[in-house]
Amino acid sequence: MIMLTCPTCMKQFNTDETAAMPFCSSRCRQVDLGRWFNEEYGMPLEPTEEEPLLEESSDL
Repeated sequence: MIMLTCPTCMKQFNTDETAAMPFCSSRCRQVDLGRWFNEEYGMPLEPTEEEPLLEESSDL
């Protein structure tokens, strides 16, 4: 039995009792997905020569 903390609701749960790993429930998994779709989460972006960040672009 391994206890983890759900990244969405922060509740402790038993990993043997969920099919929605690493979340405690499918509801928490859906909430997390919705946050990605609403762009509340994002991956860090490092500018390249081909695609500079918007703030660095002086062409605008």
